[in-house]
Amino acid sequence: MPNDFNQQVIEEFRANAGEVGGYFEGARLILLTTTGARSGERRTTPLGYYPDGGGSVLVIASAGGSPKHPDWYHNLVAQPQVTVETGVFTYEAKAEVLTGAARDEAFARAVEADLGWAEYQAGTRRVIPVVALHEIAGDGPPNVNASSMGQAVKAIHDAFRRELALIRKEIGEAGATLGAQLRINCLTFCQGLHNHHTGEDLGMFPFLADQRPELSPALDRLREEHVQIAALTAELKQVIGTAQADPAHVREEVERLTAALEAHLTYEEEQLIPVLDAPAGPGDTP
Repeated sequence: MPNDFNQQVIEEFRANAGEVGGYFEGARLILLTTTGARSGERRTTPLGYYPDGGGSVLVIASAGGSPKHPDWYHNLVAQPQVTVETGVFTYEAKAEVLTGAARDEAFARAVEADLGWAEYQAGTRRVIPVVALHEIAGDGPPNVNASSMGQAVKAIHDAFRRELALIRKEIGEAGATLGAQLRINCLTFCQGLHNHHTGEDLGMFPFLADQRPELSPALDRLREEHVQIAALTAELKQVIGTAQADPAHVREEVERLTAALEAHLTYEEEQLIPVLDAPAGPGDTP
């Protein structure tokens, strides 16, 4: 892929919190920054990815079926610590090249989700590598790519909206059974939503309740909605966990979750963003 094309995607990605058009429109996309194996320079590449649960994602070194591995793959083999940008979060990760059955199982899931990967493999004699990027836990809060607390809330919410829209699309295109990767996509989304709401319940909401007592009714409603949404995600996970999950049933549960979550996110943005982004008064805590 030409460098000028990559740079255009990178700039658009960073300017729009991970949302791009053109070739990558509607795809799961990250920016992967590696250290050059020979030059030592930092190199950033836009890549499609698949959720892998537990704070990890998978990327595939297909290079469009080229006979050679892509440069970014050689770089991370030489220096496994990499930087991942999701559009909302930036974090350090450790790259692990999957081997044996782990590689084959992950690649099979990718092929099940998109037959193009099988075409790439058929077009080259090399075994296309699959790489797991494991987030390295850091101290302090996550590194959110936003200039204010209000913008951070909106960016995180929009990321959930985009992922849920992708899942709904994938379920709509599913056949008689639910694919393994789609199951993981759903479970990863549910876990991410749980982590986000837990963080709000333990961090942002108590802070706001202390600083802005007039927000108490809104915060109480938001906490109640967290409980309701947790019940919906639990039902979705139960449906997905059955041996022969019916895509139609899964779709019904996802639509129920979508309706409740969209109403919740909209209400939270209406109530909290104006407060979070309001100019600080002389007695406010920075």
